Amino acid sequence: MSPVAQVAAVVAAAIHVLFFLMESVWFTRPQVYARFGVTSESDARAIRPMAFNQGFYNLFLAAGAVGGVVLADTGKAAAGCAVTAFACACMALAGVVLVVTDRKFVRAALVQAVPPLVAVIAIALQA
Repeated sequence: MSPVAQVAAVVAAAIHVLFFLMESVWFTRPQVYARFGVTSESDARAIRPMAFNQGFYNLFLAAGAVGGVVLADTGKAAAGCAVTAFACACMALAGVVLVVTDRKFVRAALVQAVPPLVAVIAIALQA
């Protein structure tokens, strides 16, 4: 796997670990739930179970991206590229869903989607 793909995948993973922390660990903090458009503590408490679950999706995608990079670096290049490409494609497509859902999330969608998209493109170009 190219260095560009590896760096982009690890950056994407780090961003998704941050999302995990925000959604699954810190969600009930006012400065965190406000980032998700939630305006009250009672709404945050009501949404928390869904956010908790969503955070773990992000953590698992991050693990997939990093796991794929590790596979590629330990002699299993084809498997590593496949796992990394799948995890990063899911991340990028989730960013597309975010912006299609509500255009006010364009900035968040770009943060979510650009690094994994770079990884997917870099992997595809080396194939």
